[in-house]
Amino acid sequence: MIKPSIEDLTKGKFNRYELVLGTAKLARILTDDYTERREEAEKMIANKETDKTIAAMLKLDADDEKAVKAAINRLDSGEYELTRDGEGEAETAAHAEEEKAD
Repeated sequence: MIKPSIEDLTKGKFNRYELVLGTAKLARILTDDYTERREEAEKMIANKETDKTIAAMLKLDADDEKAVKAAINRLDSGEYELTRDGEGEAETAAHAEEEKAD
């Protein structure tokens, strides 16, 4: 059995297709974020602004899992959630805390 289950992730509000789209979009967000953080860390090291390693700056143990698996785990934990846009279509996974702050 797959954990978390599709039913747990969709919470009865989204179908599997919407779940796949939301997960793919979140995986892209996570990958882009990681790439941006890594580029910044490499620049800092090249400019000798820090003596830390890339692994220490990026917390690589958290970033070692594949992007899709990380997206599923973050959806399951509630760190991110699927939302619907104004037209009723599933929107990219949105950060729950940022949504509350706006």
